[in-house]
Amino acid sequence: MKLTALWRDNRGASALEFALTAPVFFLFIFGIIEFGLLFWTQLGIQHGSEMAARCATVNSTLCPSSSAITSYAAQQAYGLTLPAETFTFSTSACGNEVSASYAFNFPEILNLSPVTLTARACFPS
Repeated sequence: MKLTALWRDNRGASALEFALTAPVFFLFIFGIIEFGLLFWTQLGIQHGSEMAARCATVNSTLCPSSSAITSYAAQQAYGLTLPAETFTFSTSACGNEVSASYAFNFPEILNLSPVTLTARACFPS
């Protein structure tokens, strides 16, 4: 009789349901935040590349050398603190070209390998 009463007792059911669903829910929310940061970083390096390629063509006083162009690209990367070495400058058939390559590291908790983000912009000279 005690076993039947214990089986029908539903106290704590909500706590058990929360304990079963919370890890999946928090992993989902954390994943949304991390992939948002990944897309923000991609947007930042693309914007920095585009602005630096334009600066190399249009404003030779602000962007006179390759090192100045890559530094300018790092500054224009939407609030990201990227080293200037992330960007490279070259002159190609399309004009002044700025490329970027950045290894985005996910937190250890997700156990994902780094993703290499790349961007390329060319502005005609």
